[in-house]
Amino acid sequence: MSKLLIIILINFSWSINYSEDISSIIYNNCTSCHRAGEIASFLPLTNYSEVNNNKYWIASAIEATDDRHGDPIMPPWPPDRTYSTFIDERYLSDEDVHSFLEWIDLGAPQGDSELEASIPDFPNGSSIGEPDMVFQLEEPYFIEGNNEDNYRCFIIPTGFTEDKEIAAIEFRPENKEAVHHSIITVVPSGYADELDSQDSDYGYECYGGFNLDILTPLVDGYAPGMRTTLYPEGIGDVILAGSDLIVQMHYAPLNTNQEDQSSINIFFKEDPIDRQIQHFQHANPAFMLPPNQITEVSDSFEISNDLSLIQILPHSHLLGKSWEIYSVDAEDDTTNIIKINNWDFDWQSFYTPEYMIPLSAGSTIHMNAVYDNTSDNPDNPSNPPEYVFWGDGTQDEMFFVAFRFISYEEGDENIYLGETISFSQGDINQDNMINVLDIVTIVQFILDFSNPNNIQFDLSDMNNDQILDVLDIVILIGLILN
Repeated sequence: MSKLLIIILINFSWSINYSEDISSIIYNNCTSCHRAGEIASFLPLTNYSEVNNNKYWIASAIEATDDRHGDPIMPPWPPDRTYSTFIDERYLSDEDVHSFLEWIDLGAPQGDSELEASIPDFPNGSSIGEPDMVFQLEEPYFIEGNNEDNYRCFIIPTGFTEDKEIAAIEFRPENKEAVHHSIITVVPSGYADELDSQDSDYGYECYGGFNLDILTPLVDGYAPGMRTTLYPEGIGDVILAGSDLIVQMHYAPLNTNQEDQSSINIFFKEDPIDRQIQHFQHANPAFMLPPNQITEVSDSFEISNDLSLIQILPHSHLLGKSWEIYSVDAEDDTTNIIKINNWDFDWQSFYTPEYMIPLSAGSTIHMNAVYDNTSDNPDNPSNPPEYVFWGDGTQDEMFFVAFRFISYEEGDENIYLGETISFSQGDINQDNMINVLDIVTIVQFILDFSNPNNIQFDLSDMNNDQILDVLDIVILIGLILN
């Protein structure tokens, strides 16, 4: 059978060019960030000329390297995909990488521009769609270029006269150089007005939190690389009528005076929700990172009720080296949640598993983070290294994990948390085209070079017999020829 597969691949070989083979790879995996107004606008990849001019940089970024446990730099996806799976994973298949490198070896031909893939219809001012409401800071905030961290809280009245069920909250930094991170909470209207009135400048100074005397939920936030996702059908968050949003901004040290007027996008649920998101944050501030040492910090807590985990966000700063989070239940069974082999401060996010992760009462969540406070760490803010403790400043460190969950109900483990998109059977790599790349992908599945997820299996099983074999390839070839 292996010889037959090889013959099939040889017969379907092709000469690679940008328009037919490379443009779809770039536009579907890179352009969402590498375009005007987004985080990688400094290196746009929206046409042949831009990609051709940067082809060697792209090649070095997408190749796996030993020093990153085989993980490429781009597309940026910190979690270990062999440990657990999440929706919206950013990665290129081996076939995509090989195609790009072979294209360069062939002289990077453009091909017929009429056959170039279309750039997806990316929304403006949002990464996920058209928001129902946009709240912008009332006025630009002046950031002094004094090379110091600046923490500022801004109150944003919602004006909601009724409770609002929320599908997503998306923070949009206007000044991406200045905005280090932000966190957003909700309070009753007017609750923080006194704090605001005590400060003559717009907003009020706040360090580490919101300076409030009540515990409030972390409803959303922003860090470099964070991506917003919509809650699935029947599940959402709630902002009560008469609420204010408070956004805490951490402006990174700057050496020039600048301004920022960031905004918050609100997406409402179209249909009523049955279950409301709950928020939990766990922090361990009791650690010390000695200079010239790699230090592991561990912590754990026990779950008192059955729950279904929906999202998770581990967070540390520039000394972060790796993370691992898993649970062990009362029967001593282990559930992998997330592992990050190469912590990258510039790419952080709430990560959403493909399916809800049920965690039973009595389970223990274990969290392990490793910090590199040596001169070998190129991101170390101190030279020579110094003692580092918990703190909100860029030069400080954090051990912080945010969880979003709901109370468990039977069948939660079967609820897919991603956006339901209908792909045609045969479109195995889900690029909205059925071609030889799909044949290459199914061959890899059959030869056990890689494993399909549930969606990929269904798209590959051309004769719906629940088995992937050469018959599926034959049917797929016939579909392509027709």
